[in-house]
Amino acid sequence: MNKASHKVSRRQQILEALAHMLEACPGARITTAALAKQVGVSEAALYRHFPSKSKMFEGLIEFIEDTIFSRINLIMSEEPGAIDRCQKILLLLLTFTERNPGITRILTGDALAGETERLRTRVMQLFDRLETQLKQILREAEIREGIRPSLPITAAASLLMATAEGRIAQFVRSEFTRMPTEHWEDQWPVLVQGFLREELQPLN
Repeated sequence: MNKASHKVSRRQQILEALAHMLEACPGARITTAALAKQVGVSEAALYRHFPSKSKMFEGLIEFIEDTIFSRINLIMSEEPGAIDRCQKILLLLLTFTERNPGITRILTGDALAGETERLRTRVMQLFDRLETQLKQILREAEIREGIRPSLPITAAASLLMATAEGRIAQFVRSEFTRMPTEHWEDQWPVLVQGFLREELQPLN
């Protein structure tokens, strides 16, 4: 049991070191040699826990997925209103990236240059899943709340995601100086009023 616990903690240590290096060295490609030095082990020791560097990135992507979607499930169970659900999901995404700068480079694809296509596909699927969640919320809003966006639902969800992704891209491009949540409280009402608040129409 102690051996298993050590194995788990070492895996976690490797992933935390990778996330730290992604934050500390924006624009740099992380090598296994540098990562092993950061962890304080040999490269061979790294490969005992992860068969390849891509598997290390996958471990971080799994952390992103588990964290974000478990919290989205809470939002869906605790918040009945469609507009508030959308707002809280996007704020969750922005806050998560703000608190995890290195990992955010994976979400923008910046850290995946030269890595396997599978990793980029998985990140794309993560964002697709988020957008699908927003579309579902907006569709249900028509039935449950009588809210019909002035935009087609697909276009409305795409606009929401594009806005959040733009904030995240600015964060990475500024080397983590422009916070994703900066001005968001002022921007959200303006964004949503354009196609939901001022355009509310009862269903016939």
